[in-house]
Amino acid sequence: MGSVIGDVLPLALGIAISPIPIIAAILMLLSPKAKGTSIGFLLGWVLGIVVAVVLFELLSSVIPASDPDAAKPVAGVIKLLLGLGLLFLAWRQWRSRPRGGAEAALPKWMAAIDTMTTTRGFILGFVLAAVNPKNLLMAVGAGVTIGTAGLEIGEIVVVTLIFVVIAAITVALPVIAYLAASSKMAAPLEALRAWLVQNNATVMAVLLLVIGVVMIGKGIGSF
Repeated sequence: MGSVIGDVLPLALGIAISPIPIIAAILMLLSPKAKGTSIGFLLGWVLGIVVAVVLFELLSSVIPASDPDAAKPVAGVIKLLLGLGLLFLAWRQWRSRPRGGAEAALPKWMAAIDTMTTTRGFILGFVLAAVNPKNLLMAVGAGVTIGTAGLEIGEIVVVTLIFVVIAAITVALPVIAYLAASSKMAAPLEALRAWLVQNNATVMAVLLLVIGVVMIGKGIGSF
């Protein structure tokens, strides 16, 4: 089980460090309906991660495995393809980074965050976690790794729980901190938001590059 946790840890960190959901959560915390929308967003974010990783755990568990090594070539091909997909996304992120002191552009949907309800915040969190291509690829990688590792049910639950907690922590911490001390958190959150907006593309490009290379290496090692 320990080796599987080690394999999925970089993927969980890849989701956790993704700047866009963190920026969205901070914008909600700075909005007029901070409490309702941020809690809804956090719940949707956590549920989206759970659904994505568990779905691919179940799908990968049907890969034939008559002996301990039988599933490895299939899982290896999947990991290679996922790694290549992450490298492609890294290349796109790098090309989209602001240059020459230009102001980074945010997705247009973020302009509507001030008017969001709790339900819409929940839906947005779920979509960013389970449908966003970058996070989905990492959830697929984690699901395949866990589902083909031959773990017992209890071990699968523990590894999945660890993955979800780490992947969700960077959205959960600002929400929890703000709800605990809202008057003291506004300025630090605004400073963090500004930094993440300007450096979003660069952070994600480096992150996706590293995880993509790791995934390709694990895919090659499965043969």
